[in-house]
Amino acid sequence: MKIDTNDLISVTDANNKGVSKLVAEASEGREFVLIKNNKPAAVLVGIDKVERLQRVEEYEEDLKLLALALVRSATDTGQRLSLEETAARFGVDLDDLDDDEVEEG
Repeated sequence: MKIDTNDLISVTDANNKGVSKLVAEASEGREFVLIKNNKPAAVLVGIDKVERLQRVEEYEEDLKLLALALVRSATDTGQRLSLEETAARFGVDLDDLDDDEVEEG
């Protein structure tokens, strides 16, 4: 987000200007960066901007899943292992796991 210094407003100035006026301006497309203790604390934007950001976040998650699927497809050797084979490769004794469940129960 590119911040225009004209969009910076202190919390005190925001209170003086009034929430209704700020909301009206934000709904028309203006963005305000609220400053508290000389630091950016919040942003007031219109709902259309928030909805757009939510869609972008959804697309981002979809792209992550697509990338994962592509990597898996590209690196898949076709080899499949049973649970027993996988446990053996990692040095896990499945019988010991069963014994632990009985002791805990």
